[in-house]
Amino acid sequence: MLSDLTILDLSRVLAGPYATQTLADLGATVWKIESLRGDDTRGWGPPFAVGEEGERASAYFLSVNRGKQGLAIDLKDPRGADLVRALARRADVVIENFKVGDLERYGLDAATLRAADPRLVVCSITGFGQTGPRRYEAGYDASLQAMSGVMAMTGHPETGPAKVGVAWIDVLTGTHAAIAILAALRRRDRTGEGATIDLALFDVALASLVNQAQAALLTGEAPKQLGSAHPTIVPYGAFDASDAPFVIACGNDGQFARLCRALDLPELALDARFRTNAGRVVARDALLPTLAARVRERSRSTWLAVLRDADVPATPVNDVLEAFADPQVDARGMRTVTDHPGLGPLPGVASPFGPHAVPPSPSPRLGEHTASVLTRELGLAQHELDALARAGVLEVAA
Repeated sequence: MLSDLTILDLSRVLAGPYATQTLADLGATVWKIESLRGDDTRGWGPPFAVGEEGERASAYFLSVNRGKQGLAIDLKDPRGADLVRALARRADVVIENFKVGDLERYGLDAATLRAADPRLVVCSITGFGQTGPRRYEAGYDASLQAMSGVMAMTGHPETGPAKVGVAWIDVLTGTHAAIAILAALRRRDRTGEGATIDLALFDVALASLVNQAQAALLTGEAPKQLGSAHPTIVPYGAFDASDAPFVIACGNDGQFARLCRALDLPELALDARFRTNAGRVVARDALLPTLAARVRERSRSTWLAVLRDADVPATPVNDVLEAFADPQVDARGMRTVTDHPGLGPLPGVASPFGPHAVPPSPSPRLGEHTASVLTRELGLAQHELDALARAGVLEVAA
């Protein structure tokens, strides 16, 4: 779907690479530019996939860099910066996540690149954006989870705040970046004008608080820690069966009535305190212990079967391996295997775009495509590549 687009990816770690992998999944050509040391995530492990010859790749790097062509170029060397500027003139999009002002030193900032090519779309991702009193501060997902309020509402009151197990602010920022890039390209199709996109992890975190942020702004009260429970829907969260936990999610009053009948507690559905969701939210402390006591009487598998027959949403609390063992995964093609030249067959997560996604290629080795891209796109001869490699300007994979 995006086979006519070329993305110059100067980003590292997660948010930017997630955005460019999303675009690569849809067919865009992505040139991933790394330093000669490589993306930091190449060393974030274990776990690592290890090949027979000792080559290794971290699970973290593999998770967000499939489908890209990898180049290793030293941007701090003027000759390396010149190469990247030349590639930018052949790209539709540049995406980067350097600290505010860093790329200006190399002539690779949005203003310089767009002055040379007004049709270019440049997306910058930072912790706090290009403006404001915190613009020069680094932004990491854990620190942004703390600052944005999500950590204070996650966890149990007895155990204190908890970080979400995935770097969700980075992932959501990458998703927002891909959307913003596609919107800018759509406008460019109409006007011929590119765009400068300024995305901040902090902004995305606040926007992604959705109902919790809106409720806090309306009431002046910050959300409380409720464990797996929901602030405005009851019952909606994890319950312990006799052997394992599972989730009951009653999104409306009809589902609650069916739940009561399935649990053989029909009187709860008739209780005036619990007939409506608003009433159940107010009286959650009176309702939930009764439901929890009944659920503990039988096994999880028993309750899941009973509630499924009663058309009440209920799901097991799976770990990740259990999640991938669900038959729905194979039915939807969400498991994939790519053949890496140095690591062999690698299992992975498929793109959720399904038939609209291109078949995945493995994450690149450091500098794997330096020679081929610079030769094809910029016409560099082999002796020029060799000289730049000897000078430490670029890395060419063996």
